[in-house]
Amino acid sequence: QVQLVESGGGLVQPGGSLRLSCAVSRTIFAFDVMGWYRQAPGKQRELVAGYPRYGSRNYAEAVKGRFTISRDVANNTVYLQMSSLKPEDTAVYYCNARDINSLNYWGQGTQVTVSS
Repeated sequence: QVQLVESGGGLVQPGGSLRLSCAVSRTIFAFDVMGWYRQAPGKQRELVAGYPRYGSRNYAEAVKGRFTISRDVANNTVYLQMSSLKPEDTAVYYCNARDINSLNYWGQGTQVTVSS
């Protein structure tokens, strides 16, 4: 059973920063891709950033230059560093792991609210 546990969400003012963490119960190299998604109220879940096992990281156009996905292989943790946050970044953020059989695993989500 794979478990993904997110942390680091909260309330932040516009222009501020947050770092989300995703602790994975298995080596992250067991997965083809690690990623972060988000879902705002009334909207579909969308990809924010992806980190393939091998290859380049990729980002949604809306967050390029502001968000950075990274990983700590030794500690089975994936991070999302978010800077210059905007109110439209407000959403529940989910960690995702996709394995070689294209099976997706999800965390429980962490709320990020950007508001003054």
